[in-house]
Amino acid sequence: MPARGEFSSRFGFLMAASGSAIGLGNIWGFPTNAASNGGAAFLLVYLVLVFGLAWPALMAELIIGRHAQSNAVRALQGLARGPLTRRLGTIVGFAGILTVSLILSFYAIIGGWMLAWAVEAPARLLGWEAASSWLRADGLSRNVLFDALFMGLTILIIMAGVRNGIEKWGTRLMPSLFLILLGLIVYVMTLDGAMDGLAVYLIPDFSEALDPQLIISALGQAFFSLSLGVGTMLVYGSYISPRESLSTVGWMVAALDTSFAFLAGLLILPAMYVALASGVEIFDASGALVAGPGLIVAVLPALFDTMGGAGGIISVAFFILMSIAALTSSISMLEVPVAYVVETRGISRHRATLLIGLLITAISLTIVANFGVLFDSVVTLTTEYSQPLLGLFFAVFVGWIWHRHGVLEELKKGHAGVEHTLFWKFWPFYIRYVCPVAILAVYVQLIWF
Repeated sequence: MPARGEFSSRFGFLMAASGSAIGLGNIWGFPTNAASNGGAAFLLVYLVLVFGLAWPALMAELIIGRHAQSNAVRALQGLARGPLTRRLGTIVGFAGILTVSLILSFYAIIGGWMLAWAVEAPARLLGWEAASSWLRADGLSRNVLFDALFMGLTILIIMAGVRNGIEKWGTRLMPSLFLILLGLIVYVMTLDGAMDGLAVYLIPDFSEALDPQLIISALGQAFFSLSLGVGTMLVYGSYISPRESLSTVGWMVAALDTSFAFLAGLLILPAMYVALASGVEIFDASGALVAGPGLIVAVLPALFDTMGGAGGIISVAFFILMSIAALTSSISMLEVPVAYVVETRGISRHRATLLIGLLITAISLTIVANFGVLFDSVVTLTTEYSQPLLGLFFAVFVGWIWHRHGVLEELKKGHAGVEHTLFWKFWPFYIRYVCPVAILAVYVQLIWF
């Protein structure tokens, strides 16, 4: 079997893992979900679910991954106590691979849009009007080309391996992402209308906090944001050095992801109301705030157009930000099926990455060609339903199937005396009882109410 990679440092892991967690879902999904679902009420529910359900599930994946030093399927099979739980591990592992592949197939479409818009602004500044118009138009040829280009970049990084690909580019891209995001926040806050957007984002309206759809959206956002339930963090965990404290790095990843989501809200919501003050329509036909892809490809470009010469520069910075966010997440998604094929079929990383990357590209292009029928359905199925349910099974494996002593021995690596910490007194009970029951309760509430 080919030698497994390993992150060279804690910083390298944190940049790679936070890059996986911090993506387009944080930058446009979270803030617009918050605005459309009671503002601070959604923010509060999201924070409760991140640290109450998603973070314990993140720890479960990291612990399984480092213990098994393998892909998701083999890792779960290795924890089995008999034929039944081994079969369950196989099903959950393959379901995670399928889910993450479908997520990447729609994610590549949006990543392609970001690349196209990042190129459009320089083309317009250079006076290339025909190219600018083509890049702005939501045409099939543009979407196919940039979808394939985005997948090509993802494939190239994964081909390079853990240290020279995932870690190397994570440590370069994540600091750039933070600096660009911070700069855009500072600039947008100086514009008319920004304070109105800030009020919508931060002033609470708790009347919708117990709405089942809000809760399921917040749960899906939390699991999607932290890349949970599909084996991504399990595979990244398998590359963590045994010298690292898993309880420490797990908290750091969750805190970094939540901080970026919050910062993204400080950019997107004020920017939307700056656009409204400039005469750009930010509400759809039903009176709700424009969210999702409509925000990215309609509202914000229209806002940049109102800024004159500065708008072109801001547009380039923003869409480079979005492209980086998309790429740091897409590489973690592709690593999941690639790790499985490399470790079980014994073929080279280059070949495995190319074959799987081309297959996912073909699926993605199928969605592009049937966008109205497939896109929203694939997004909902994978992020709101599949990910949290798969996260539940990861919790079951750690809480009920894997022996408690084995979990503790893995945590002791890099953290001597962890059994005396508050984490160990709290987390095993939580992952065994609270997480599965709470996740199931959310779905029961959705189905029956």
